[in-house]
Amino acid sequence: LLFVSWALAIGMLAWAFIRREGERPAQAGSAPASESLKTLVAVVYGLQLAGFLVAFTPIVGVVLNYVKRAEARGTWLESHFTWQIRTFWFGALWAVALWLIVIFTLGIGLVIVWLPLLILGVWFAYRVLRGWLALNEKRPMYVAS
Repeated sequence: LLFVSWALAIGMLAWAFIRREGERPAQAGSAPASESLKTLVAVVYGLQLAGFLVAFTPIVGVVLNYVKRAEARGTWLESHFTWQIRTFWFGALWAVALWLIVIFTLGIGLVIVWLPLLILGVWFAYRVLRGWLALNEKRPMYVAS
């Protein structure tokens, strides 16, 4: 089931990239962000937090980020899209690396990996909550390029 969901997510991301190629990004300094984009960002933060209970919801969130990212260009919400995408990919990278340790050590690695997984969960929750608070204050996230 995990492999099927990852294959589906990768397929959806590829579709989003292909679809996005045809879109024109908004000019810098253009109209302010719409309420629907702000709502979408809030929904994605919720999907990321729901990932603690249902593993595939962050995948749905990152797909939404890639599909709607072009609409946020030039608005204060663009930084939230970047923040959410980076949160997903860095979290996924570390989670996969830690679980590979468990698999290749035939479960013995679980003794070693539980603390890093806990730290990863706290880091992920921190990133989501920090972004959500900034969104509610209508502030952009400051991310390095």
